[in-house]
Amino acid sequence: MSTARPFDLQRDFEQPRRSVALGREAMAATSHPDATRVALDVLARGGNAMDAAIAACAVQGVVEPGSTGIGGDCFALIAPRGSDAVTGFNGSGRTPAAIDAAAVARAHGRALPRTSPHTVTVPGAVDAWSQLLAAHGTWSLAQALAPAIAFARDGYAVTPRVAADWRRDRDLLRADEAAARHLLVDGEAPRAGAVHRQPALADTLERIARDGRDGFYTGPTARDLVSRLRALGGAHTEADFAEARGETVQPICADYRGWRVHECPPNGQGLAALLMLRLLEGFAPGDAPTHVDRLHVELECARLAYGVRDVFVADPAHVGVPVAHLLSDAFVTDLRARVRLDRAMGAVGSFAGPAHRDTVYLCVVDRDRNAVSLINSIFSPYGSGIVGPASGVLLHNRGQSFALDPAHPNALAPRKRPMHTIIPGMVTRDGRAVMPFGVMGGHYQAMGQAVFLGRVLDHGCNPQHAMDLPRAFVRPGTCTVEAEATWPAATLDTLRARGFEVVAPPWAIGGAQAIWIDADAGTLIGGSDPRKDGCALGR
Repeated sequence: MSTARPFDLQRDFEQPRRSVALGREAMAATSHPDATRVALDVLARGGNAMDAAIAACAVQGVVEPGSTGIGGDCFALIAPRGSDAVTGFNGSGRTPAAIDAAAVARAHGRALPRTSPHTVTVPGAVDAWSQLLAAHGTWSLAQALAPAIAFARDGYAVTPRVAADWRRDRDLLRADEAAARHLLVDGEAPRAGAVHRQPALADTLERIARDGRDGFYTGPTARDLVSRLRALGGAHTEADFAEARGETVQPICADYRGWRVHECPPNGQGLAALLMLRLLEGFAPGDAPTHVDRLHVELECARLAYGVRDVFVADPAHVGVPVAHLLSDAFVTDLRARVRLDRAMGAVGSFAGPAHRDTVYLCVVDRDRNAVSLINSIFSPYGSGIVGPASGVLLHNRGQSFALDPAHPNALAPRKRPMHTIIPGMVTRDGRAVMPFGVMGGHYQAMGQAVFLGRVLDHGCNPQHAMDLPRAFVRPGTCTVEAEATWPAATLDTLRARGFEVVAPPWAIGGAQAIWIDADAGTLIGGSDPRKDGCALGR
């Protein structure tokens, strides 16, 4: 098999689209220009891909505070020196040891509210960064955090998408005194072009830089966060924070038309992305990536994959997840047979979780072709809305993904990780890493990854073009399709005639980054989603 790229780099220059980014030595792609610039600076100063990825991610936790931060979780895939020996890291946090799941269910019914302290599992990001740098980096945590500290201390210019997200969640932040004090200015969200500072967060990052992971999981920062959560009714203890550890994991894989796709294993939803690709492989690609028949098949395969996800994906430390069976030929063939090409299927399962959300994904490739695919999240925009009064740390609300039915594999329980939506991806072929990639957007990510790969591998779209095209997302457990306004009206009318309900999404759907490693040409080809403020840049 050839690892030659299946797409062209030319585009219609009369269309308002971006060209791909190109580089020879190294490349970074993030959803914020400051983060991309910092990653390239790290690479220019001799750091490797992991050093650059952690530095960029830490910066995004400051300059894109509604999407990520040290109060969230982190997953990564790493391809060392461009090989296909991909390894993964699960940096998702666990519930407190003393949480009373039955009492929580009695108080809240079927689902946790976003601002409940019970949605806050112990954040895993700082531990993940520390372990990833130790295993795969060359810089210290202090070196990697220095740019983020400078942005938090000295200020940064608020970009347009960040400002828009901030404005949408102003009232959430107003409801928490510490959130309002640290993240609002006179009770208002900063406007695009304004300079914003987070001095308390700068102090916390400096403590982590000085003391390592213990600067977050023990001492003043941990005490500040535990005190705030317990005041709100949480069961968290300082011991829960001190004991927090992520782990190296073996990726799960599936082939798609000769390309191998790697994902982190459960508790992440990468299984759903692989299952959707396996389902799609049984259908002809069609004439165009946005043809209504192709969209129809993508929506139906997504409904099936998410139905499986919502039954099986959970913390494997607590329940068995039959990954091999769910990706087997027999299971996939049986599932695929349910898809009709002329009409939407009936019900395929129900989903009681929160609506799909946002996060940050980034990828970096260095001069030695080390490839890093990394994702860091606080789940909902501005997470739980709970901020540590002294530390300035905004806490995630990932625990909303738990089921409150005790019989469900993903049921809330002590020391348990929830089903996670954030999933970094990696494509390999013939012993080589070909493309670190990822799609943001909470629950959309699994469908988004499969659609993105289909556009690149089946239809010859370069990574940037594949991101520029219209997106749609079928809400899990329903026939309701959120479709961006850039879809042709005739396409959406056809979907309605086939039994789908089509609605406008509340916001542009997701985001994406990718870097194609063209080993034959000796170049790197990057894309960054126009739905965000960021960019891909090479050197």
